[in-house]
Amino acid sequence: MTLRPLGDKVVVKPSEAEERSLGGILLPDSAKTKPQEGTVVAVGGGRILDNGERHTPAVKVGDTVVYSKYGGTEFKLGTDTVVILD
Repeated sequence: MTLRPLGDKVVVKPSEAEERSLGGILLPDSAKTKPQEGTVVAVGGGRILDNGERHTPAVKVGDTVVYSKYGGTEFKLGTDTVVILD
């Protein structure tokens, strides 16, 4: 499936949550923290400025990014969960 976000949107596939704590204890699914970093899967064309020019995003497909904990919108894309960010 091809995914093409509009405007200045970026689609990110979150990295996997840690399986163990720093002390080496295995964590159940309910205790794992929500990941705040991931890999860029798709990038929109960019935002159109007031003067009519297009401002291209600073990231490209394949970059690893860090985002805010509750930033973006999660949704299922096939079997993967992805996040759409501004």
